[in-house]
Amino acid sequence: MAANYTLRVNGRSHAVRVDDPRTPLLYVLRNDLDLHGPRFGCGLGQCGACTVEMNGRAVRSCSIPVSEAAGKTILTLEGIGTPQKPHPLQRAFVEEQAVQCGYCINGMIMQAKTLLDRNRKPTEDEIRQALAGNLCRCGTHVRIVRAIKRASEAA
Repeated sequence: MAANYTLRVNGRSHAVRVDDPRTPLLYVLRNDLDLHGPRFGCGLGQCGACTVEMNGRAVRSCSIPVSEAAGKTILTLEGIGTPQKPHPLQRAFVEEQAVQCGYCINGMIMQAKTLLDRNRKPTEDEIRQALAGNLCRCGTHVRIVRAIKRASEAA
């Protein structure tokens, strides 16, 4: 049964209509709102490519039904910075050349943002623990951890 929802994404309200309230938030973000920061990886909430911030917590948008996201504050990669004024994490990822294929990076940055919002100066172990649920098949974890450390030191 079709339903209407209002989503608050990147500081703006969006009215969306879905055929099924169980539609993953990821599909609505990408297909209806044209936000391609969150990526489809595994579709099971296991890889982290689709990570967004919802009410200050990192969540896997592929496993959150849009009906559950209604009325909550959602932040995607597009909402944290711009090419002209990147977020410190985005700048640090570029400076550390932490991107190889780039597929996981958007989720990594969103996961790292929620870590730095809670803990401005995390240890390397805390960074590794925070990213444990985000998979990178290219093996750039060392550079990713360095980028997050760099962003935390710049703050």
